[in-house]
Amino acid sequence: MTTTGEEGAAARGGPWWWARRRSAVFDCGLAAVSAAECAVEGIPFARDAGIPVAAGVVFGLLTGSVLLVRRQWPVAVVLVSIAITPAQMGFLMGIVGLYTLAASELPRRIIGSLAGMQLVGTLIVTLVRVRQDMVRGDLDLGDWFVPFASITTSLGLTAPPVLLGLYVGARRRLMESLRERADSLERELQLLAERAEERAEWARSEERTRIAREMHDVVAHRVSLMVVHAAALQAVARKDPEKAVRNAALVGDMGRQALTELREMLGVLRSGEGARRVVAVVAPVVSRGGEEGEGPCLSELEELVGQSAAAGMVVELSVEGEVRAYAPEVEQTAFRVVQEALTNVHKHAAGAKTHVRLAHRVAEIAMQVENEPPSEVGSASSAGLPSGGNGLVGMRERVVGLGGVFVSGPTEAGGFRVSAVIPAA
Repeated sequence: MTTTGEEGAAARGGPWWWARRRSAVFDCGLAAVSAAECAVEGIPFARDAGIPVAAGVVFGLLTGSVLLVRRQWPVAVVLVSIAITPAQMGFLMGIVGLYTLAASELPRRIIGSLAGMQLVGTLIVTLVRVRQDMVRGDLDLGDWFVPFASITTSLGLTAPPVLLGLYVGARRRLMESLRERADSLERELQLLAERAEERAEWARSEERTRIAREMHDVVAHRVSLMVVHAAALQAVARKDPEKAVRNAALVGDMGRQALTELREMLGVLRSGEGARRVVAVVAPVVSRGGEEGEGPCLSELEELVGQSAAAGMVVELSVEGEVRAYAPEVEQTAFRVVQEALTNVHKHAAGAKTHVRLAHRVAEIAMQVENEPPSEVGSASSAGLPSGGNGLVGMRERVVGLGGVFVSGPTEAGGFRVSAVIPAA
């Protein structure tokens, strides 16, 4: 992993400008070798220059030790190497300085300029020295040897360290870019994992809400009718045995249907196949005889109203417009809205006259369930059904989820009205 900024500063373990102690030890060793080389080469330089030998040795020691700062100031090291080239000392410093300069992050024009100066300086000094040796008779070769030796020596001392430094610097930058890219990908993957976990948690929460809404809509209506029929059965059991038998049969049918639906829902939850299938199982309404239908649709609305009428509710159904088929989710939502509205009438306004209106329009379908104020007799005979307060919330979620509009509230006459408009497409 790469470290930058404060993390990189904290990761440094070496003194001063060195990142590691190993680098500091290595540079100190190179500086010591370079200082020893320059000190030895300072002896003939002092003799040629006519200065004390001790001064030449001290000058060589000081000059060679400049290699200690090659990582921090590579330009200074190369300039010093160029400056002492006429003295024929500092060959190690020149080679290492050029390598460090080429491997650094400096602009290529600076690297090229300093390398060219080093090349020219070495070429000139070598040319002069070789010619002097030939004049003194130390070398007995042709005139071709002077330029050949000068060019070969200057290129040999300049080109290899520069090329190697450029290669190492490029490789180092490539590795750093790869590390940064790997770090970036790791951060992106971590961020994606966190977002995926958030989306999964949101999906689980949304799925739980959908399951709860479906269970409420499917089961609550039938159980509410069962409670209403049971209350009526208790009231007429002695006065009208035949009606009591019919109510008992209705209670049994609705109870079996509710149990069938609950068994299917719980079976999917226990099978471990995921809550995603629960909605698919909960959504269909079990028709008569326990056979599964294709789901609640508007064609079953008359049966739904008939069940409420059989429970003692005075309910009227009116349909406007041309009857046509809609998308399954539209018909299911419209059916659920009417179903839950009738369930609320059973709970809160038993005995109240209720009007169910359905309007087929060009681009939408509208439904309205409005009940009048409950009569005192109906209120007294109410079965006392509990209310969880989630019915209106579930209806609103369904309608708004399809891009529709949902409005509910009391009427001026003292009743209650539920209205919804859903886009047809």
